[in-house]
Amino acid sequence: MASLYLVPNILAEGDWQNVLPAQVHGILTSTKYFIVENIRTARRFMKQVNREIDIDACTFYEINKRTDARELPRFLKPMENGEDVAVISEAGCPGVADPGADVVRLAHQKGFKVVPIVGPSSILLALMASGLNGQNFAFRGYLPVKPNERSRELVNLEKTIKSTRQTQIFIETPYRNNHLIEDILNSCSPGILLCIAANITGENEFIVTKTVQQWKTNIPDLHKQPAIFLLGN
Repeated sequence: MASLYLVPNILAEGDWQNVLPAQVHGILTSTKYFIVENIRTARRFMKQVNREIDIDACTFYEINKRTDARELPRFLKPMENGEDVAVISEAGCPGVADPGADVVRLAHQKGFKVVPIVGPSSILLALMASGLNGQNFAFRGYLPVKPNERSRELVNLEKTIKSTRQTQIFIETPYRNNHLIEDILNSCSPGILLCIAANITGENEFIVTKTVQQWKTNIPDLHKQPAIFLLGN
């Protein structure tokens, strides 16, 4: 039976073998059909794993916010002929804060085998290193872009934390990181804990948990750096 492999990608620049299992090498080498968020970066990642891969012999399908859902069945068509297909995340694990979930759901509907491959998740790695509640947590994705709406959402998240001790996890587009930090420091109580995790698994990895009040005396510059944020108590 053909398999739909969910292949993780690195989170930061560096040797892929430090963060991904050896199994990734074999899957990328033997598979000829790929569903990816961005073809150019996927090809570069594949060559990093194995320079001998014949990229020109591979078929790529792009799945992102511009993809028409009616195109998804075509992406899985090779599996009907016994060919494996691999979904490659742009960073981290497919289907987690990533558009790959739609094609995985379709694979289940069609009765295909789905195989997740172990890999780095910024959500779990940041939670592990934060010291915040790992028994009860929620990933909120992106908060509202408009400052007023985002401030209201942060206040609501803090209420949830205080009533349930549920850690709140969220991300932002890298070029807006500093604006988000500013809104957190202005909207949240001084004693609430904020973990900022940036460039996870990279050489300049930064994971620090402090109170909002403590952060106000030493605000990091995270402009255009991949980061994830956690609030808790």
